[in-house]
Amino acid sequence: MRSAAPLRRIPVGVVVERRKATSPWADLLWRPVAVLVGLPDTAPWTRLTNEGETVTFYAGAAEIELYRSETGNYRVNLASSAPSVWVMLQATGGEPPYEIAAVTADPAEGEALTEPGQGIVEAVAMPESLRKAIADFVVDHHVEHAFEKRARDRADPEALARHGPLSGNDDER
Repeated sequence: MRSAAPLRRIPVGVVVERRKATSPWADLLWRPVAVLVGLPDTAPWTRLTNEGETVTFYAGAAEIELYRSETGNYRVNLASSAPSVWVMLQATGGEPPYEIAAVTADPAEGEALTEPGQGIVEAVAMPESLRKAIADFVVDHHVEHAFEKRARDRADPEALARHGPLSGNDDER
């Protein structure tokens, strides 16, 4: 966990999709499909569309937290051909079947969320207004750090050499 508090929090709504699986191991597949900038006036787990075997739901509210120390990662994300937001869902074991565990614009954090067994993680397209808000945050808070290669200590060839008996008796070697 981070020790510093985020400098900015951006409220977002999360949209998830449920579709019939074509697998013998699962009946339904769930995945995040979009984030909405701001919070709609809709209750969590409201059905939005129903197209055959695919249903989308407004899963609920979350926040994207922005940290000064991560502006380099945000810049990489914004410069990519498809800036993304990573959404993680965790199973609840009840109804609703999933809860929003995390939403981030930091690609390194998004990758860390994908550890096996942690939940469902999807990168979804970043809305244009969110791109602008994150770009403004980067402009306001990014500090360029020059790369400094560390000098390695020279190896001491005598450090691992045997310097005599372990005790006073030469026969114990």
